[in-house]
Amino acid sequence: MESFDIAVIGAGAAGMMCAAVAGQRGRRVVLIDHAPRLAEKIRISGGGRCNFTNLHAGPANYLSANPHFCRSALARYTPRDFLALLKSHRVTWHEKHRGQLFCDHSSESVIEVLKAECDAGAITWRRPVSVAEIRHGDADSFALDTSAGQINARALIVATGGLSIPKIGATDFAYRVAKQFGHKLIDMRPALVPLTFSSEQWEPFSALSGISLEVEVEAGSKAGGGKKHGNGAFLEDLLFTHRGLSGPGILQISSYWQPGEPIHVNLLPERDAVADLLQAKATQKRQIGNLLAEWMPARLADAWLEAHGVSAEARAADLPDKALRRIGESFARWSLVPSGTEGYRKAEVTRGGVDTRELSSSTMMSERVPGLYFIGEAVDVTGWLGGYNFQWAWASGVAAGQAAVEYTHNA
Repeated sequence: MESFDIAVIGAGAAGMMCAAVAGQRGRRVVLIDHAPRLAEKIRISGGGRCNFTNLHAGPANYLSANPHFCRSALARYTPRDFLALLKSHRVTWHEKHRGQLFCDHSSESVIEVLKAECDAGAITWRRPVSVAEIRHGDADSFALDTSAGQINARALIVATGGLSIPKIGATDFAYRVAKQFGHKLIDMRPALVPLTFSSEQWEPFSALSGISLEVEVEAGSKAGGGKKHGNGAFLEDLLFTHRGLSGPGILQISSYWQPGEPIHVNLLPERDAVADLLQAKATQKRQIGNLLAEWMPARLADAWLEAHGVSAEARAADLPDKALRRIGESFARWSLVPSGTEGYRKAEVTRGGVDTRELSSSTMMSERVPGLYFIGEAVDVTGWLGGYNFQWAWASGVAAGQAAVEYTHNA
C-alpha cells in the first residue's frame, strides 16, 4: 500500500497541469493513468501542432447548464499565463486564426512541458495502471484499488475526460465516479462533431464531397436568433462530406444543435445575392453558372442551380426576376435538419458531464464529498472550437491543484 497527499486520476491536459501545481507546492502527488501512451489527445490535436489555447478565451466561449461556473478559474489562469509557461520552456508558437495558438513544431512540445513541470514537482507516475474501485474512508481519505496495488490519498482529483475519441482510450470513468458519490450528471452527447443527414436528403449533395467555403451558420428553430437565443452564430468554413457537413463552422454549431431542429446556413454571407443577381440581369449577358462560379466553388453553383430547376447555361438576363430572387434567397436561407452526428468517434469533446452546480467554482471540489475534485472535460463545461477546451483544462487544473494543496494542508 502506498500513501500520498493527493491522487490525480487522468494524465491528460488537466490532470498533468493539476498534479504539477500541487507537487510544486510541496505535496506528495501520484498521477495515475490507464493508457500506455501519455496525453494522446494533446498529441493528435491541431493536426499534430496542438491548438493549446485561444487569446480571446472567456466565459462567453463556453456552454454549460451553469454558465457562470467557469468564470472564476478562467479569470485566475489566463491564456497569457500558459504562454508564460511555454516561454519558460522555450516553446515557440504562432497565431493561426482568430486567436487560435499552435505550436511552431509539434504537440509533443506541450506534452514535454507538462511532463517536465510534473517532474519538477516530484510527481509519482503510475501508468499504465487501472483503477478498479474507489472507497472513501472514515478518516476522509480515499482508498484506490488499482492494478498496481492499493493507493491511499487524502484528496482525489478526477481528470479522466469525456467520451470523445474512444480509440485513444476515452471512457466513462469520471461519470461513474461522480454517480458513485451521489453527483448528478448533465446529459452527455458528442460536441464539436460533423453532422450527418439521411441518404435520401443528402443524395443531391453527396457528389460535392471535398468542397469548402466560408459561410454563416446558426442552429435553432428560428433563423436569425443568434447568440441571444442560445443558437450560436458563426462565420467559419463549411466542408461538404459524403455523409453530411463538417468544417469549423459545423463543428462549432454542433455544440448548439439539438436533435430534430434545423441548422441555417448562409452560403454567401458577404453578399446580397438577390440584389447582385438582379443587377447582373440588367447589366450582363453571362451564363448564370459562370456568374455564380465567381462567388462560390463552380461544382456547388452547378449543383445548386440543378436542384432549383435552373440550367447553369441559362443567361441571367433571360431568367425571370422571380427565379433569380428564389435562387438568391436560397443561398442566404438554406435550412436543413441533420439526422444525427458522426458520434464520439469523430467528436473533439463531450458536451455535458458532472453537474457543476454541485462543485465549487473556485476550487472544483465536490460539495458532497470533501477532498473530491472533478476537472477538465469531465465536467459540464464545453468550449468552442479553437483552443478554448485546452484553456479550460489548464485553468480548472490549476484551480484544483492549488485548492487541494490547501485542503490537504488543513486536513
